[in-house]
Amino acid sequence: MKSRSPRRRRQPVGLPAAIALVCAFCYVVPASAAHQARLSADLADHLAAGSQAIDVIVHGDRATVQTLATRYNVRVKKFLKDGAVLQVTAGQLDALRQDDTVDHLSGDIRIKSSLADVTAESIGADQVWSGSKDMPSLSGKGITVAVIDSGIDDRHAALARRVLHTEDFTGGDGVDRYGHGTHVAGIIAGQSGSTAETAGYRGIAAGAYLVNLRVLDETGSGTASGVIEAIDWAIDHRNEYGIRVINLSLGAPVLQPYRDDPLCEAVERAVDAGIVVVAAAGNYGRNAEGQTVLGMITSPGNDPRALTVAALDTHETPQRSDDTVAPYSSRGPTRYDLVLKPDLAAPGTHIISTESSDSYLAKTFPERHVAGAGLNAYMQLSGTSMAAAVVSGAVSLLLDERSNLTPLDVRAVLQLTTSFLPKDGLVAGGAGSLNVVAAAYFLADPSTKISTVVAGEEATPSGPVFFIGRRSPKTHIRANSIVWGNSILWCSINDWSMPIVNVNCL
Repeated sequence: MKSRSPRRRRQPVGLPAAIALVCAFCYVVPASAAHQARLSADLADHLAAGSQAIDVIVHGDRATVQTLATRYNVRVKKFLKDGAVLQVTAGQLDALRQDDTVDHLSGDIRIKSSLADVTAESIGADQVWSGSKDMPSLSGKGITVAVIDSGIDDRHAALARRVLHTEDFTGGDGVDRYGHGTHVAGIIAGQSGSTAETAGYRGIAAGAYLVNLRVLDETGSGTASGVIEAIDWAIDHRNEYGIRVINLSLGAPVLQPYRDDPLCEAVERAVDAGIVVVAAAGNYGRNAEGQTVLGMITSPGNDPRALTVAALDTHETPQRSDDTVAPYSSRGPTRYDLVLKPDLAAPGTHIISTESSDSYLAKTFPERHVAGAGLNAYMQLSGTSMAAAVVSGAVSLLLDERSNLTPLDVRAVLQLTTSFLPKDGLVAGGAGSLNVVAAAYFLADPSTKISTVVAGEEATPSGPVFFIGRRSPKTHIRANSIVWGNSILWCSINDWSMPIVNVNCL
């Protein structure tokens, strides 16, 4: 069990620091400087860290390379047309750089896509981080997300000092031996990677904190009761740790109506307590024959009060115009209740995030490793689990901007500002593709108000209104607004005094 990590105070920058800053951009050559080969940034990081297994590219013909390998007792992994790849330790690297015959050295880094940047850009998170004259820069500061999953490896460089507390509901020690929870945590609140090779990877809400609630074992499985315990723990400790969001990148088959499902009941308790519950839609969009199937949303994503997320394939571009719902992403409506789900969609395909290096996923799927090593390793995974984590990060950004938002307010704003996916429709993509920058701009105006109306009530709200519940002849809404509901998601109302039951859906 871990306690709250102390927050570091910013130290004032005085004259010595200013001098150091100036000198960082200058280089004075000593009168008798020793030879030092130029190093790529990743090799400089390895040298500083004292790494013991570094792949280095050195130039020269075969004889020159063999001479260097013999001189410094290093292994030649493979020869290139003009050089070779050597495997060295930090000490051997330091010796190589001082060899007069070596002009420069480069790391044999992995070639990777820019999917981490694409994920942030495709939802507008990079613009939210930067801010503008009309919108503050946001990072999720002051918001804590409870990650109910397989644990979090808080030794990872990107997650160090981000985890305020660990609780294990499997009877273990909270360590992530499966690897899923660490990946999810990095998507939500991971810091930038600690080397040049990994510096481009960052969570959606890097200023947020995490609470690690482990419910899945080393095989990635757990029990509904364990998840329920974790949800209730988060409710009981929400004030102590500032928990505003619960991420549930997990699910089970829907075997009963949501009103009877104890997992859904726990979700509703959390929402009633003011916590936004983000749930994965599930990865059952296709059957064994590859055919698209409907009605496969998993529990607790089938609960109307969960913010249920489908997975998008961004096709490795930041443009939203080519985004499509991933074939594996579960479609609605929900089994038994026919609730229109998912609620929205977010990037979930080929997402790069933190890797728990000694975990089941890392050891079983080494080909998914993309960058770094040890406690600075990154891997690529796909699924609605990843998409849910993206949304949890986005929710943290909005709560950073306006802390008094209720869970229904958050849902309303996110759905109102999505980009509809006409090719995929409501049962695949819900209200549409997540657009967090549009949501942040929407909330930046202090006069913006959100109202929610429950079925059976009458109201004349002053701001956008979202209808919660099934159509009912007793429910009237009078507002110039968009209406959301279980059975009438995104319907257009022409006569604002007419009963909801008579509304024609788009």
